[in-house]
Amino acid sequence: MSIASETTGQVAREEKADKADGTARRPISRWTILRALAEIRIWWRDGVVADLDHVATVERVRGESLLTSRYIFMTAMSAGIAILGLLLSSPAVVIGAMLLSPLMNPIIGTGFSLATGDAGWLRRCGKALIAGSIFAILFCALIVFLSPLQTVTEEIAARTRPNLFDLLVALFSALAGSYAVIRGREGTIVGVAIATALMPPLAVVGFGLATFNWTVFGGALGLYVTNLVTIGLTAAVMARLYGFQSDLTHRQSRVQSIGIMAIFIALAVPLAFSLRTIAWEANGQRIVNQEVAEAFTDRARVEQPIVNWAAKPVTVSASVFTPEFNPSADTDVAERLAERLGRPVVVTIDQFQVGTDPRAAEQAALAQARAREAAEASERQIAALGRSLALIAGVERKDVLLDRENRRARADARPLEGLTLAGYRELEQRLENSTPGWAVELRPPLSALPEISVAEDGLDSANAGRVALIAWAARRSGVRVSLSGSEAALQAVTGALGDDTRLFDTRIEGEGNTVVADWSVATE
Repeated sequence: MSIASETTGQVAREEKADKADGTARRPISRWTILRALAEIRIWWRDGVVADLDHVATVERVRGESLLTSRYIFMTAMSAGIAILGLLLSSPAVVIGAMLLSPLMNPIIGTGFSLATGDAGWLRRCGKALIAGSIFAILFCALIVFLSPLQTVTEEIAARTRPNLFDLLVALFSALAGSYAVIRGREGTIVGVAIATALMPPLAVVGFGLATFNWTVFGGALGLYVTNLVTIGLTAAVMARLYGFQSDLTHRQSRVQSIGIMAIFIALAVPLAFSLRTIAWEANGQRIVNQEVAEAFTDRARVEQPIVNWAAKPVTVSASVFTPEFNPSADTDVAERLAERLGRPVVVTIDQFQVGTDPRAAEQAALAQARAREAAEASERQIAALGRSLALIAGVERKDVLLDRENRRARADARPLEGLTLAGYRELEQRLENSTPGWAVELRPPLSALPEISVAEDGLDSANAGRVALIAWAARRSGVRVSLSGSEAALQAVTGALGDDTRLFDTRIEGEGNTVVADWSVATE
């Protein structure tokens, strides 16, 4: 006998009993609720689940959730685009990476294998997920390691502090993805829902690994694992809800259900506390902005205050452009913030006095913002110059000398097989041309110097170029050069050297037209 029949019979018997003893029934009894639930269950079983081809769905999901070369390739391409979008802080590029991500298939397969109790399938899905994740992390780390951009952008920072909202994103993504797969409507757009919760955090893990930023690495890894577990377990619940047969016993199914619920709770509790902390900090930022602004007149212009919530006590720094200097602003604002936030606060406000013109503060703030942007751009240029010079010199970044005051960069190049003095000079000139305003000095190794041939009418263009190259090598190395040859040939060469003659020693030998150049110190 079905549950619905038993429930209907019980309700009828209770109605007769109520009429016999003359008691009035409550508007809604527990048996009414049970009957409604039984009818819903019958409708779900006969009207929804019965229409599904469970065998075909399982076979399709099983075939698409395995580790293949296509899966690895598409995961790597998606991860590469994602990390570039994160480095550029471009949401559009990150979305493009999600369109390629194949992570949905093995995750949905993990959920189905849990629901059906297929241990072999679960192992294969786990293998695909682990291999794809590791490959994506290493690929992203390689891109970041080779990239000149290694700063933590807003897109990266947003994925280092998982909270309850991130769990909900993963949950809704899993519901959409599981439904689409079960109903046979899976596709790229649904895959984006799954990738939203997985591919960006996975790319940020690679960023943290490449930059040795373990705060970013740990936060993004926590978000990735949280989302991965949430999506897999949600897919398992959806598969069981849609009636996919399980090899588990009734007791095993109950234990699995309790375990899934316990994992969800274990994930949700710390994430809820994290969300509470983020909300408190957002409200605290609003209070800080308000208190700093109220410490000055309406004509003042306040730059966005910077708050370090991790510091003890909390530190607040701000810049204010004001026509009236307030000497007690730091202490007054600190006292009010400590009272409202319930924490000790240290406030540092840099006040810049401007004219009484209402636009003066705004113009001063704009000028400072432009100066700050220019300074940041200059620092990025200097950092790129240091990395490039270290690369062409074959040394570590710490071995490059950067003189910011005189805008000079210098490095001692290591010997590179096949690279001549002319090659080192060409590299130096290219780098200097790409960095306007900076003087680049690449000290070459003391390699062999070219011979100089002097014609009867003097030096031709090729030999004049050799003289200039030798003079450049002498200036960069600081080592004197010895020239030997006939008196006439030496006169022609020293005449071409000009002021650089002081770096050379001459020795008259023979009567030929060839001048031999050599270092005045022993070379390897």
